Amino acid sequence: MSVDAAKLESHLASRSYVEGYTPSQADVHVFKALGKAPDASAHPHTARWYTHIQSYESEHSDLPGSSTAGQAFTAGSAPAPAKEAAAEDDDDEVDLFGDDDEDDAEAEKLKAERVKAYNEKKAAKPKTIAKSVVTLEVKPWDDETDMAELEANVRAIEQEGLVWGSSKLVAIGYGIKKLQITLVIEDELVSLDELQEKIAEDEDHVQSSDIAAMQKL
Repeated sequence: MSVDAAKLESHLASRSYVEGYTPSQADVHVFKALGKAPDASAHPHTARWYTHIQSYESEHSDLPGSSTAGQAFTAGSAPAPAKEAAAEDDDDEVDLFGDDDEDDAEAEKLKAERVKAYNEKKAAKPKTIAKSVVTLEVKPWDDETDMAELEANVRAIEQEGLVWGSSKLVAIGYGIKKLQITLVIEDELVSLDELQEKIAEDEDHVQSSDIAAMQKL
């Protein structure tokens, strides 16, 4: 008993099993007819199917269905028994595969349902918010600049996605100290360029500002 390899490969290119959506005696029939795993390079779909059915080998006798559909792919099989004659000749024909259009429609429906469920699950998953820790240095005009007022004006800047952290004064020479302050920002909500522009609006205290360090959280 031989197997029509080309026909089987074409059939399994769009299906997981010889018949239906679960392993059956039709698969067992063709599996035994093959005798060994096919060449995966020449028949990749059949090789994938063969490995899958082989995993059920100890349960082959327990699989449901009949070998009828599988006989369509093998030569030398006994023909499927004809139905008893009925009023019309059409009743004598045995439908080996069922309605392919109906099977395809069911498969597409199942696929659409799975895609919908995946998209809904993905949409419900909390989105990861990208954040950064920034060290900002703000330089005053001179040693007479009121650094307490400078810092207060900096911290007075408020916007969504911005959280001010700890700060300290760092000497830069000639009695002048700069404000070094940390902040946490949500990357999508806070532009550091715009933030520095707002800080620079305090012209009485601020000479300039620089980003000393930045690290993604």
